[in-house]
Amino acid sequence: MIGSTFKHRGLLAALVASTLVGTGALAQDDQTTIGVVVKIGGIPWFNAMEAGIEEKSEELGVEAFMVGPTSADPALQVRAVEDLIAQGVDVIGVVPNDADVLEPVLKRAMDQGIHVITHESPDQQNVDWDFELASAQGFGEAYGKRLAEALGGEGKYAVFVGGLTVPLHNAWADAAIAYIEENHPEMEQVGERHGVAEDVDASRRTALDLMRANDDLKGFLAFGSQGPIGAARAVEERRRGGEVVVLGPFSPGQGRNLVHDGILSGGYMWNPKQAGEVFVTLGKMVAEGQPIEAGMEIEGLGVIQPDVEGRDIIVDQLVEINAETVDDLAAMGL
Repeated sequence: MIGSTFKHRGLLAALVASTLVGTGALAQDDQTTIGVVVKIGGIPWFNAMEAGIEEKSEELGVEAFMVGPTSADPALQVRAVEDLIAQGVDVIGVVPNDADVLEPVLKRAMDQGIHVITHESPDQQNVDWDFELASAQGFGEAYGKRLAEALGGEGKYAVFVGGLTVPLHNAWADAAIAYIEENHPEMEQVGERHGVAEDVDASRRTALDLMRANDDLKGFLAFGSQGPIGAARAVEERRRGGEVVVLGPFSPGQGRNLVHDGILSGGYMWNPKQAGEVFVTLGKMVAEGQPIEAGMEIEGLGVIQPDVEGRDIIVDQLVEINAETVDDLAAMGL
């Protein structure tokens, strides 16, 4: 039963919306309804996104809620989208775990007149728009450059992604690796990338295994909010803090102690709460038929230059995470 697979708050909101659809209350209010399916519920990154969704929905007078599966299983996202289609929401937002797996169900949603917005999936086909708060190239290269600087341009490193089918994580990894290979040929990637970075325990175990097999391993690039935390815990467990560099996007509130202890080296991120707000702002615009045009300013995105053919809106709003910034970022609820 789908109710057993989703985070309580998201499920409660979904059930409320479903009840309203069934009674005709939504039609009477003519209120825009937006359901956002994220990769996994109950972790700080998506908790912050949910806060943004809730606050912006209240501000704009729409019914918006988040659904968070209990694991990063693409099949659970498909089921969540199917449930939102059955509810008859106006807009479905998704942060995909597997873009290809979602294409058929997103097409069904669009065929039924439901608007679709994605985030962290710039090559998604069946969408009105995908939005990104950082370009894949710029984000990945920033990490490649920072890792190279930390390692002095030489040494072995490993790469984690949230999953081998997560489009944006792998695009970041591609850009980081390409930058390193071109500019620092004395650095060496250990093995292939590992699809563990949305699971803190799997990231920890994999990092421990890699350090056991490679005594000279000097760094981890972990693209996925739980990867840097898990890898840093493994480094701490092996008492290699300050010796092995761990970089990646993570929730500042979750990682702040590891940063201050010198275990987690830091990284770059965008504000997931801001992404939640954009889901609602952009969702309301497309539901109301407002045009999305070059040069216009959208709250949370700034002045945009959309790729109309690719259906992408990409801006660069990187925030650096380090010992000087992590506390302020955590205080924002991130």
